[in-house]
This record gives sequence, C-alpha cells and structure tokens, in this order.
Amino acid sequence: MSSSDPKTRPKPVTRPPAPVPPSSWAKRTGFKPKFSGETNASDSGQIALPPRSRENENQPDLEAGRARPVPPVVNGEQPVSEKGPAEKDQSVKKRREADGTNKGSSAAAANGHTVNNGAAPQPQQPTRRPSRNEDVVDVLPQNVDDEGFVGRHSHMKYELRDTPGLVPIGLYGFQHYLSMLGSLILIPLVIVPAMGGTYEDTANVVSTVLFVSGVTTLLHSFFGSRLPLIQGSSFVFLAPALAIINSPEFRGLNGNNFKHIMKELQGAIIIASAFQALLGYSGLMSLFLRLINPVVVAPTVAAVGISFYSYGFPQVGNCLEIGAVQILLVIIFSLYLRKISVLGHRIFLIYAVPLGLVITWAAAFLLTEAGAYSYKGCDTNIPSSNIVSEHCRKHVSRMKHCRVDTSHAFKSSPWFRFPYPLQWGTPVFHWKMAIVMCVVSLIASVDSVGSYHASSLLVSSRPPTPGVVSRGIGLEGLSSILAGLWGTGTGSTTLTENVHTIAVTKMGSRRAVELGACVLIVLSLVGKVGGFIASIPEVMVAALLCFMWAMLAALGLSNLRYSEAGSSRNIIIVGLSLFFSLSIPAYFQQYGISPNSNLSVPSYFQPYIVTSHGPFRTKYEGVNYIMNTLLSLHMVIAFIVAVILDNTVPGSRQERGVYVWSESEAARREPAVVKDYELPFRVGRIFRWVKWVGL
Repeated sequence: MSSSDPKTRPKPVTRPPAPVPPSSWAKRTGFKPKFSGETNASDSGQIALPPRSRENENQPDLEAGRARPVPPVVNGEQPVSEKGPAEKDQSVKKRREADGTNKGSSAAAANGHTVNNGAAPQPQQPTRRPSRNEDVVDVLPQNVDDEGFVGRHSHMKYELRDTPGLVPIGLYGFQHYLSMLGSLILIPLVIVPAMGGTYEDTANVVSTVLFVSGVTTLLHSFFGSRLPLIQGSSFVFLAPALAIINSPEFRGLNGNNFKHIMKELQGAIIIASAFQALLGYSGLMSLFLRLINPVVVAPTVAAVGISFYSYGFPQVGNCLEIGAVQILLVIIFSLYLRKISVLGHRIFLIYAVPLGLVITWAAAFLLTEAGAYSYKGCDTNIPSSNIVSEHCRKHVSRMKHCRVDTSHAFKSSPWFRFPYPLQWGTPVFHWKMAIVMCVVSLIASVDSVGSYHASSLLVSSRPPTPGVVSRGIGLEGLSSILAGLWGTGTGSTTLTENVHTIAVTKMGSRRAVELGACVLIVLSLVGKVGGFIASIPEVMVAALLCFMWAMLAALGLSNLRYSEAGSSRNIIIVGLSLFFSLSIPAYFQQYGISPNSNLSVPSYFQPYIVTSHGPFRTKYEGVNYIMNTLLSLHMVIAFIVAVILDNTVPGSRQERGVYVWSESEAARREPAVVKDYELPFRVGRIFRWVKWVGL
C-alpha cells in the first residue's frame, strides 16, 4: 500500500483529503470535547500526547489558512526544531534530559494509553493513518507565524525554564521591557496632570511605577503563576481612577490637589487589592473560573481599549503635524516593516513604539529649535487665566502641546531618588470608592486569566492548573496592595500586551523577565529617568495611546481563537456585549447634561464626571456614586452582559471554547509540569495541603 519513501507514496485518487473535523481542531486549540466518537480522551485533556501520523502533515491550518507541516514522530516525541544540531540551544537539550526522554510515553501510560516503547521507527517509514475514533490530544497549535498566536513552544528562542547565559537573557529581558515601554509609562502621564500634579510629580510617579513593576514582576515570577508575565499599571484601572479623580468633592480643593487625590486613590486600591488577594487565596477563584471563558474575556478586554476613544485623537488634534506622524510611524513599523530583520531580530516590529517615539521627538525638537512654535511675547509658563493678550491666548495651547521644552522635569529631577511607601501621605479610605475598585479588580482578574492561558500555550508545555491560576490572582492582589502603599495611582496586574510581546520576541524564559525586572528597579532609582519620561509632550503620549488602546482591543478579541468564532451564538454574544458596553455608558455619561452647559473639566474627561449628574438619584449619596460610576464604565457593562449570556445560552464546550486547565492529579505525575509551576525554595510544601493554590 505504501513505499519506503513517504514523499513518493501514491495518493488515493477516488478519495480527496477530508477537511479537518471540528473536534480535531478544537483539541488542537486546547479543548476537551465530550461527544461520541472520541471516547479515548484522557482524564486531564492536556497531559497525553499520542504520536501524530505523517499522513496528516498537510492538514489545513484553520487559523493561518495554509497547510500545516508536522514533523515526524519518534516514540511519541516531536523534534524540538527543524534546525541542525549545531544550531540547537544547549539549555533546551539539558532541560529535556532533566524532564525525561519519554515524557510523552510516560504521560500516556499514566492516563491509560498503551504506548510502544520498543525500538524507534525510522523517520522515513510511514505510519498508519489514525482513524477518526482515535484520540489526538494536543493543546498547542503546531505552527508559529510572525504574529505568534498559533505557535508551538518548541519554536520559541528560549523556553520557560531556559537559562542560556547572563548576556543573552539580559539582552532579551531588556528587549522585552523596552517593547512594552508604552504600557509601563503612559498611565502616569495621563492621571498625574488630571490630578493637578506638576511635571516633578509626574516624574516621581513614573519612577514609582517602574520600581513597583520590577518588584511585583519578581514576586509573580517566583510565587505567582511563574509564567514570564510582566506586572504593572494596567489600563483596566485607568477609567475608574479618572472617575475618582473627577469626583465632585475634589473640584473645590485648595492647595495641593495631587497629594489629596492620590491618597484617596491609594485607599481605594488597597481595599480592592485585599479583596482580590482573598479571591485568589481562598479558592473562590477556582469556582469563578467556571464562568470565565474566551467569549467572556474577549469583549471585556476589548472594551477596555475602545472605551478611551474620546481621549485619544482629540488630544492628537491639538498638534496634528506631530501626533499624526507619530501614529503613522508606529503603524508603518509594526505592519509594513514588520518582517524586516536586522541581525536576526525584527527590529521594527519589536521596537515600533520606542522607535516611533524617538523619531517624532527628534522632529519636534528640530521644529521647536527652528522657531516653528514661537510666538512673540507669549510664555507657556503663564497660566491661561492670567494671559491678557488675545494673540497669546490663541496660541498658548498649541505651544504647550507642540513644543518639547515646556517641561522642566528632566532638569529639576535628582540623579538618585528611592521610591518609598506612603511617600504621598497616609491613605484615605472611603467605602464608595473602594467598592468601585473592588469590581474593577474582579475584571482585572478576568483579564489575567486570559493572559495566563494564552501565555502558557506559547511558553509552557501545559496550561496551569486551577490552583496555579488562583495562586497567581492572589499574588496579583498582594502586588496591588504594594502599588497602593507606594502610590502608583493604579493597581498592579498582568499586562495583556505581554502575550503579544512574547509571541513577537519568541522569548519565553522567566529568567529573562526576572533579570529585566532587576534592571527596571535600578532604573527607577535614577531620578533623571523618570524626569526624562515625564518630559514627553502630551500630544505624543496621546498618539502612542491611540496605538496601545487599539492593540489592547485587538488582543482582547483575539481570545476568540480558542472558541468557534464563526458560531452565530458567539457572534451575537460578543456583538451585544460590545455594543451595550458603548451604548449604556453613553446614556449614563450624557444624562442630565444640556448641550449649552459649561462644564469645568476638559471635554475628554467629561465621561468621568457622571457621579454628579447620573440617572441614579436616591437619597443615599454613596449608592448614587457607586451605581452611576460602575454603569458608566465600558468594561463593567461588557463583562456583565458577556458573563450572563455565555453562561445561560446553551452551547457545547467546544463551541464556547471553555478553557481547559491541567488536572491537578495528572499534572503532579508530569515532571515538566511540576518544574514549570512548582513554587521555589520548598515553599510549595507549606501550601501542599491547600489544594486550591497549588498543583
């Protein structure tokens, strides 16, 4: 029936290749279908990896739209790479030897599969085409494209536990953080001026954010999910922070508004973070995971990005020739030049944000020095209310947004500054603001769950167990408590953009992320670094945010790849969630505002003053504040609509794309899974009796 050479094997003429059944596609993306014809599934759905047949090497990739090559299988093991032996990394070999050579065979035997451990078959010998009733379980996609979303971990440059050397992981770790520069620094550049803070205050908050991000990333890498995920100020907390900043009670403050509002934010974040830590370490997160699926995560995270449309381009329009160029450069680098490699690195794709910022900043500097934004007799240091000349009043806004020398943060910043807890004063606790932040921390947990699952498929051999997920959420709560004590203005959580960065850089080593976190801590101690970042012109910040928020919305919707995205059920649920996430908050934000009303805040902050005019007007002021604020947040509405519809509308597990996590008992039998997620320094022994926060 077949020759010794599989390439010359005759193809059947009367029977064209059958399309991939939905069940096989679902399994390759991480599902555990339970319907007739697939009765050999293992108990965990992730541990067993039976051998694949070469007959299936040309199966179409439903996500990439092309044939999917599958390398030959030897004793249930797929080769690490198609490269020659001289190109293989020694650390990868050592790690595989430590995990055991017959990992797939032992796992299959442990789950009730019969495995032939005899002599290894020759690669050129064809194997039997598996019948449709046989189980082929593999949670990881088989191909890696330039986007990385359909990538197998063996194609990463460095995997989760690889430690190739100080220099490589140092370079890759710094690259990892540099590519996420926008996510780390842009939030302070928005909220501090909104609180009435000076450029010096902005520089101090930026340094604090860098310090807390480095510390919390180290904690998460050692005692959290142990995945190479960066912790930092998340855009999830930006909208509620702006709502608190624009509360009516803060409008008539005299003196230092920044410190007073910051202490209010700190109190709300600390209480909400304690709630998140309790949610994780109590085991409630394991129960809550049953409600969180891709159809819930996708619109919730996407709503975070698309909710800031009123801030993005309206701010760019204040200096269009600089802001528009900034956006175009980032788009050109990340899309049109993304496949250009320099010394083996896709420089333009990885560093699209920093490169665009540097080039635009240089152009703005040249225009400033050439006198393009100089107007005779006008000074940007004079408050707008004190400007008498109509000529200067007309151009002062343009000068502030276009010139690069209006900020004196870099000159006034010290060379050394150590961020310390309670540097702004003792936090102030108000229950109404704390409840708003508690709901937001719940949504931040939903965002993190999606990031855990996606990143584990990229860098790890198996998804984490529910206990590991709960442990990670609990530690994120503790990390946010630190963020509240230090005063970053927002909570700390897993940055969603991290998944895209891992996919693009092919860097999955947790040691690289840890070393990068140490570098971040050192940089945070240099006050000039924070001052330099604080001097970025506002129009460039808004232009970068346009790209970052668009990226966040797309990353949220990309979670649908784990479900049947073409299902009418899922299309309707996601569509309703996104539409109502925009429409319902618009009703609350516009309620009671007349067209000719003179509001005391800029137009781009008007969506966050809803507490003073919202439709909830009971005799309890605190209830009015909570309801008007929560129902005006886009992500809250998207989450409520999605979680209700996805968990009440009938649909199969395959159609819904229910996240499949590794079973605890099966994971403990796998040495690789234990080494990936076990707590270091024998700390895991303390939590061995607590099943919901461990393997």
